[in-house]
Amino acid sequence: MSDHSEISGRHVAFFSWRDTHNPEGGGAERYLEKMAEGLVQRGAKVTILCAAHAAAPPDETINGVRLVRRGSKLTVYAEGMKALLRGDLGDVDIVVDVQNGLPFFTRAVTRKPVVVLVHHVHREQWPVVYPGATGRFGWWVERTLAPRLYRSCQYVAVSRATRDELIELGVHHDRIAVVHNGTDPVIPVGVGKTDHPMIAVVGRLVPHKQVEHAIDAALVHRAQHPDLRLHVVGSGWWEGELHAYAAARQAGETVVFEGHVDERRKHEIYEQAWVLALPSLKEGWGLVIGEAGMHRTPAIAYRSAGGTRESIAHGRSGLLVDDEVEFFHAVGQLLEDDALRSVLADGAEAMSHQFTWQHAQESFAHVIASALRQERIDSQDPDEE
Repeated sequence: MSDHSEISGRHVAFFSWRDTHNPEGGGAERYLEKMAEGLVQRGAKVTILCAAHAAAPPDETINGVRLVRRGSKLTVYAEGMKALLRGDLGDVDIVVDVQNGLPFFTRAVTRKPVVVLVHHVHREQWPVVYPGATGRFGWWVERTLAPRLYRSCQYVAVSRATRDELIELGVHHDRIAVVHNGTDPVIPVGVGKTDHPMIAVVGRLVPHKQVEHAIDAALVHRAQHPDLRLHVVGSGWWEGELHAYAAARQAGETVVFEGHVDERRKHEIYEQAWVLALPSLKEGWGLVIGEAGMHRTPAIAYRSAGGTRESIAHGRSGLLVDDEVEFFHAVGQLLEDDALRSVLADGAEAMSHQFTWQHAQESFAHVIASALRQERIDSQDPDEE
């Protein structure tokens, strides 16, 4: 029996903190919805339960996927458990529990198969975002309670780096499948690269994205490139802090906060930029890397972020660095060395075509079909070496 026939007619319920319409949504939510749409295309009934927010209604269906928005970013976990326990979502055949630091504890309220989707482990983020007792408790849940609660469940990791982190937490490798992100088709905008040096940062504005490093890098190189511009795309609860940070350093016109933009404007910035800066503390994959690569814009990221070691081929499609000093130096390299930037642009464009959503959806559907058969698999994408 094929995976498609096993999935067709089954009800898959995803439990996620956010959706892409949420102002705080990002690459993880894009991945979630693409996997959900792939299951719908294979005949499944799919529901996503996520937090409510002002940017979307409590209930709607998009591309065949039903979205049920309940609770806040904190109470959504309890709302999800209640909805599953009471059968509010209907007859569910399999659950996908998206563990974004905290799981939804679905294993405690259902005997149906549960697949745990993890983008990355939050070891480094807990003390940054929630310093003190709250962060210590969150890390205990992630590193100790969750692996025990889901000890018999199938896991999906979006990178080999995340798989290795889960193994460190005690999740056995034979039930962790790696399903990489894809890259959306390029949106042609035809604006070309800017005449003046331009750096782009794209993503949610939260502390662990460390946008401050990109601001500092731009200011370091402003002396040599007075017309240098850093465009920061995105919004988030840390946005006010970043505005204050730039103002305190007299960034002036060097730093341009674009805020939340539509898809066309985002792709204009990707295409105009000479380099994408991704100074994030942790990335499960780094969806923006492939998006920028489609526009021949190479990326600079921290090697320790994890998934960046797979979404960037160091020296071929971008640069990986180990600390802030190296980050500043790498930015300077790409601003000043036209030949190197051209080589990396070629590589970034080529690498952006290696990972497709179609392949990711097929791989994810295979995991779901296996879990419905009560099988545990450690399948990897074909690019696994």
